[in-house]
Amino acid sequence: MKLVTEKKSTQQKLSIAGMLITMGVVYGDIGTSPLYVMKSIVQGNGGLAHISEDFIVGSISLVFWTLMLMTTVKYVMIALRADNNGEGGIFALYTLIRKQAKWLVIPAIIGGATLLADGMLTPAVTVTTAIEGLKGLPINGNILVTSQEQVIILTVSILSLLFFIQKFGTDLIGKSFGPIMFIWFTFIGVIGLINLMGDLTMLKALNPYYAIHLLFSPENKVGILILGSVFLATTGAEALYSDMGHVGRMNIYGSWPYIAVCLVLNYFGQGVWLLQHQHVTGFQNAADFNPFFEAMPASLKIPSILLATVAAIIASQALISGSYTLVSEAIKLRLLPRIKIDYPAKLKGQIYISIVNWILWAVCLGVVFYFKNSAHMEAAYGLAITITMLMTTILLFHFLGRYEKRWLLAYLVLFFFGAIEIVFFISSAAKFMHGGYVTVIIAAVILFIMFVWYRSNAIKDSNTFKSSTVSLLAFKKQLHDLRNDESLPLYTTNLVYLSKQQEKNKIKKNILYSILDKRPKRAQVYWFVTVNVTDEPYTAEYTTDTLNTDYMVNVQLYLGFKMEQKVNVFIRQIIHEMIREGELPAQPQHYTTIPNRDVGDFSFVITQEDLSPETQIKASDKVIVQMRLWLEKFTDTPASWFGLEYSEVFVERVPLVLGRQRPVMQYHLKKREEG
Repeated sequence: MKLVTEKKSTQQKLSIAGMLITMGVVYGDIGTSPLYVMKSIVQGNGGLAHISEDFIVGSISLVFWTLMLMTTVKYVMIALRADNNGEGGIFALYTLIRKQAKWLVIPAIIGGATLLADGMLTPAVTVTTAIEGLKGLPINGNILVTSQEQVIILTVSILSLLFFIQKFGTDLIGKSFGPIMFIWFTFIGVIGLINLMGDLTMLKALNPYYAIHLLFSPENKVGILILGSVFLATTGAEALYSDMGHVGRMNIYGSWPYIAVCLVLNYFGQGVWLLQHQHVTGFQNAADFNPFFEAMPASLKIPSILLATVAAIIASQALISGSYTLVSEAIKLRLLPRIKIDYPAKLKGQIYISIVNWILWAVCLGVVFYFKNSAHMEAAYGLAITITMLMTTILLFHFLGRYEKRWLLAYLVLFFFGAIEIVFFISSAAKFMHGGYVTVIIAAVILFIMFVWYRSNAIKDSNTFKSSTVSLLAFKKQLHDLRNDESLPLYTTNLVYLSKQQEKNKIKKNILYSILDKRPKRAQVYWFVTVNVTDEPYTAEYTTDTLNTDYMVNVQLYLGFKMEQKVNVFIRQIIHEMIREGELPAQPQHYTTIPNRDVGDFSFVITQEDLSPETQIKASDKVIVQMRLWLEKFTDTPASWFGLEYSEVFVERVPLVLGRQRPVMQYHLKKREEG
């Protein structure tokens, strides 16, 4: 049966409004790449004094074909088809195929960890690059930003403000993102077109020959490693796939051609500007010039920098929101610990995770202070996302082959894009000692937490005693007698236990121990609720089994991996339905503020586990379980996670015994003789 819930539609139709929203949500990262791609390529080759016409044409050709192959072909044409009820991204893709093979969790958690790491660097890189455009620029005859220290102060201030406002919700400013990004793309496209018209011979860069030739040309001083900078042009492709659920596939299809044309025009325009100024002594001696800003007419430099700053903020906002979504999905899939998720605004689907927000803020500021300028940040940027793309390719291969049975396409994707991404990875890995290690450390920490959480769940599931579970059927009579024993005070009308059902009608023995032994808890109805997270994003369904009674209910809740787990709300919906259908007797209340109330009070009991000294498992497994229990100290409380903050909740501590149980030692006491 289905629960009544506000279900988010993920199959948005193509519309002008939808495409405008898409521009604000999806393309922020890839849309700000022109700020630093050509700058990184030129600086990597030794500066403007060391580049030639062939180098410039070849570089533009490499950028063009990277955009076309990686973003347009792989992600827009292929990956967007691999959706889970309209949801995209590496975890949505994983949920489609995780039943095919258990080991597929490995590329999923590696890809998720590196994508989160990339999201921590992007705001720092984009905002710093935009603010650097102001350095040394006269405004009304005065130079307001004269040093890199001032750039850092401005960048840190903007990033801090951006992270601070997250807890209040961003739906109001979010409504302006689409129009602003449309202006941004149109602006960079027009500027690129104006520059391109100055030398249409740059169009020969459309020929892939120039891209391939440059890789082996002596004019390319870094060889294949140039791809580490070229790759920055497509780093937003993974975010494009992840954000599909927010805007719909059709709106990405409809808007991407315009975005791609604007990006390509700007890159080609920057190429023409470089051709026309490669012999200008002033630029040859400049240490930190940026062709993106230099290609602007003097009268438009200040507006372009302001617009670039706003675009960088929008790109950062998109990645921050994307990080919340990614973490939320990982939690529901049992790949990360439970942490508090808030819903700060009326905008459907918008979430806020405080601890993630402030970790992102701290890392972003740490990156700014550590690297000090965008050129150094670019050395760390891109390495993590190459790994994410490789992991997505592996999962796409299994989706296309095992799930859709299109094995020819699957192998083409695996070998073609896998080969390209391995080359990109090797070229980006060369940045390791120049700053890439920062990305690797961040990704490794996230990956370690994911591994501990996933592995500890597997250890618990495989080592839990069968003897620690009991059948509810065996305790029907005792619960019936307890319910009707008026010598005991009524503990509550509805006593609800949240615990994973092991098998059909079997629950953990400690639940029955809590009801019958620890303190007899008399109630009218005993509820045993299991929350199952489904592979679909917005499932809201349930099943009930009363075991032929009117005082025991075994509930299976099936909630999608994007659903808020409001157990209190759902249980009340279920009991109203069961009373209406005659499966449970009404529970009229004499003392109530609600007219004709037919549902009694609820008490929720949650068991919290502590590792027992009786545990007998491998030392390595025991360490992982202990790490998990340590991590739980920093996680959300079960009451908050299950939406029970305003309900009556009791937490009972129980021992967690894994592996073979030690034999119970017998102690013989001897009565002490007195004096």
